[in-house]
Amino acid sequence: MRALTALNARETPLAVATICAGVAFLVANDAVAKLLTDRYAPIQIVFMRNLLAVPIITAVILVALGPASLRTWHFSLHALRGALMVTGAWLYFTALIYLPLAEATALVFSAPIFITALSVPLLGEHVGWRRWSAVLLGFVGVIVIVRPGSATFQLAALLPVGTALCYAIFMISARWIDRSERFWTMMLFAMLFPMIYAAPFAMAHWTPVQAGDIALFVAIAVFGSLGLALIGQAFRMAPAAIVAPFDYTALIWATGLGWLIWGDVPMTWTILGAAIIVTSGIIIILREAGKDR
Repeated sequence: MRALTALNARETPLAVATICAGVAFLVANDAVAKLLTDRYAPIQIVFMRNLLAVPIITAVILVALGPASLRTWHFSLHALRGALMVTGAWLYFTALIYLPLAEATALVFSAPIFITALSVPLLGEHVGWRRWSAVLLGFVGVIVIVRPGSATFQLAALLPVGTALCYAIFMISARWIDRSERFWTMMLFAMLFPMIYAAPFAMAHWTPVQAGDIALFVAIAVFGSLGLALIGQAFRMAPAAIVAPFDYTALIWATGLGWLIWGDVPMTWTILGAAIIVTSGIIIILREAGKDR
């Protein structure tokens, strides 16, 4: 037992560094995608990212795990999760056309709120009053950022909330997949099906890819794949209650990149709402950790 505790103690700092790196890659993915929205339709960006990511992930599986890991026994469920993934990505990339990166990122962090709320009807879980209070607090944070009825309100602010809802159902549906299925296999199908779904819509809105943008499309494929892989690895290295709060470091990266690239300075309402959403998410994470003990 002491040896196991010592091992966990040694791996915890590495797990934290791993999730922070993964989050940074995902924010970089979002920033590059926002640059591309000036010239390409969001659905084309989704298609191109996945078209390039699928061969990368397939190569990793073949080299590291072998051809057997390309097989799944949950084909229909992966098809459903792919629909959620492509819808969420399309909503988010569309939001990036109209919203600053930090604001869009903050609103996506309402996902833990939806996960908690939907765990009751979809997983049959019991949610106590403390977690329901955290859910309500999180929705207050969303309202603070969106501010419906105010002079600065725009419908585009609801798009990242839709992304968060899709992501929440996507994450919940992972509980329906047998634990023997490897992470990389799940990741492959999470990229493959959205690519298939996006293809006809991308063709309908196709803009010829400029030579100078090929590197940007490759970047979002690599950044997105690395980000998901590192975050998944972090959750395998240390308890979720330890690593999950560091997911919120995305707000720091999003704010910094938004300022460096576009000169965006978050409004006071965005900072306040983000703080409320983060507080809500951390409360939910801590309650989950307490429930598991």
